[in-house]
Amino acid sequence: MTNEKPATKRLLTVAGLAWLFDAMDVGMLSFIIAALKPEWHLSEVQMGWIGSVSSIGMAVGAILFGILADRYGRKDVLIITLLFFSIGTGLSALTTGYTMFLVLRFFVGAGLGGELPVASTLVSENVPVESRGRTVVLLESFWAGGWLVAALVSYFVIPTWGWRIALFGSALTALYALYLRYGLHESQAFVRQEFGQRPSTGKALADLWKPAYFKSTLMLWIVWFMVVFSYYGMFLWLPSVLVLKGYSLINSFGYTLIMTLAQLPGYFVAAWLVEHLGRKWVLSFFLLGTAVSALGFGNATGLAAILIFGMLLSFFNLGAWGTLYAYSPEQYPLTIRGTGTGMAAGVGRIGGILGPIMVGSLIAKGVSFTVIFGIFCAAIIIAVFAIIFLGKETMGQRLDDTVQGE
Repeated sequence: MTNEKPATKRLLTVAGLAWLFDAMDVGMLSFIIAALKPEWHLSEVQMGWIGSVSSIGMAVGAILFGILADRYGRKDVLIITLLFFSIGTGLSALTTGYTMFLVLRFFVGAGLGGELPVASTLVSENVPVESRGRTVVLLESFWAGGWLVAALVSYFVIPTWGWRIALFGSALTALYALYLRYGLHESQAFVRQEFGQRPSTGKALADLWKPAYFKSTLMLWIVWFMVVFSYYGMFLWLPSVLVLKGYSLINSFGYTLIMTLAQLPGYFVAAWLVEHLGRKWVLSFFLLGTAVSALGFGNATGLAAILIFGMLLSFFNLGAWGTLYAYSPEQYPLTIRGTGTGMAAGVGRIGGILGPIMVGSLIAKGVSFTVIFGIFCAAIIIAVFAIIFLGKETMGQRLDDTVQGE
């Protein structure tokens, strides 16, 4: 165990920085959508489609790269996904029209969608059982760091230098993918597994619905769908919602930055609780907090109420995300872990497609924010019921054939 802690820290840092760069891209997208509206004369529905096409790519990427990770290894697939999203981001900075921007956002989304479940699986399989959940939640906390960088870049760079410069900066992270070859190590459990022991794609998909994993698969698909539906519906529209509530674009960026700061304590509290109270109940608690905060934000009128409920929304929602990434890989054995986690994330991304489109369509029809955020509240409550009645507790359970620092 003497060498385990430094090794775990290094793995967390290397994978976490990749996570941060991905989050920076997604975070900037919400600000870029708001900036593109006047430049390209976009309607609310067109704005919603920018977020949704990214989620279509994320759905495809999560499923495809999750399956590939079970066949060819977590590390190499992780690096491929990073190059996918980085190169796509750089090319999207050169676009001059809406259609080509959508096409490139699909490829950016595919890389991002594959990277997240593959990275969480890689970390889960190389961390001691007593700190596995906490480490994966801390990995997810880098996402908040990426959003903070995105908010800072969007506040200081986009208004002055434009959204293209911001995207070019994000694209430079492609260089980091090359460094990852020297900083990451393949999952030792995967290395010990012979290629012939790895199931075919068809068998892996069928195994997800075996009696032993049926409840887990159903639960994860419901929870991922509802969480991603609400997250992308709310957060991709956050700067634009503030503008529609009467605040200037610059002020909306600043207020979103303040709300984003609450993400970090949300992760850290979840990281501590997840190894003391367990994954199932911590996830349920943070999702219930998200549901209440969504209702409050939808009904908020004054600036103080908007900021308070916006910060609570960030705190609870991102704490739930961290716990979900820790919980998901623990539902499956080694042979189908990447496939199971990737499929759940892929199903979730379907919700990410529908969420932004729904918000744009409802705003265009004059539907109030109270109703819109009420829909997200109901979706999250459904996820909580799925966890309570279908979920199992995995705290303290060893992942089969996983190196536990012995």
